[in-house]
Amino acid sequence: MEHNPAAWLTEAARAAEQQGAGNLLRVVLIVMVVGCVLTAWFLLRGYRRKDD
Repeated sequence: MEHNPAAWLTEAARAAEQQGAGNLLRVVLIVMVVGCVLTAWFLLRGYRRKDD
């Protein structure tokens, strides 16, 4: 088996076409959910009452 960079690149592109955007979509959704949770926490923490 040859270690030809061009052949490796075309093989990777062919595999990516078969797989689709499943992993990318999964990562984007996870980042969006985590970002929304952190944004909500940051915005809502200022509304906490201090009953000292």
